Amino acid sequence: MFPIRDDVPSRRAPVVTWTIVALNVAVFLWQLTLPEVGVRRLFLLYGLVPARFTDPAWAASVGFPHLSPLPLVTSMFLHGGFLHLGFNLWTLWIFGDNVEDRMGRLRYALFYLTCGVAAALGQALSNPGSTLPTVGASGAIAGVLGAYLRWFPHARVLTLIPIIIYPLFVEIPALVFLGLWFLTQIVSGAQSVGLPDLGGGVAWWAHVGGFLAGLALAGPFARRGLEQIPGPVRHHVLPGARPRGDRDLPPHDWP
Repeated sequence: MFPIRDDVPSRRAPVVTWTIVALNVAVFLWQLTLPEVGVRRLFLLYGLVPARFTDPAWAASVGFPHLSPLPLVTSMFLHGGFLHLGFNLWTLWIFGDNVEDRMGRLRYALFYLTCGVAAALGQALSNPGSTLPTVGASGAIAGVLGAYLRWFPHARVLTLIPIIIYPLFVEIPALVFLGLWFLTQIVSGAQSVGLPDLGGGVAWWAHVGGFLAGLALAGPFARRGLEQIPGPVRHHVLPGARPRGDRDLPPHDWP
């Protein structure tokens, strides 16, 4: 399933969401200027390498600098390719503006980073001995999806479901779309347990950790008075809202 747009209008410009998108694009464009060895070194130093934290002796033996929590944050601004970047940022573009509305800009920025850190920790705990870097914004974006589900379960998501070569477009409730997405992460994560750590895969447990963090933190991060407002039924419009234009661009994770 591929989300195209939702039907919840924004009441003001999602400046933080736009800024996050711009930062990720800027970092990726900079990555493209680096030689392959430079990109590998960048991912090792600033991506999340669990063994760097769980096995200090190994980390020292391969030349990692002094232990630092920085990769918990920097890893969410690195991406492994155009599809990886595009899928992540398209998903954030669709769902992030409404969550930013509910939280306000500063709270939303802190929420996004907190969910990204929770996702990184979830991935590290799922495979603490891994020596491969994990990069991508999808863990933090999963947190945004968790908050969206909590507040807008009855919103409608226009979804592309490819059936062989036939593109089927259907509107489904956010509760169904995000519920199925989360179930997929759980099942895929469970199936990945015990498999060889070969790299190039999806950080399923980062998605799970980020999503659960988003569900749990949506209320505490909401602007005062908004945490009690239920999610919309179909065409809920916040006070002063104006419908936003259709968006028609497209959303993965590596590893």
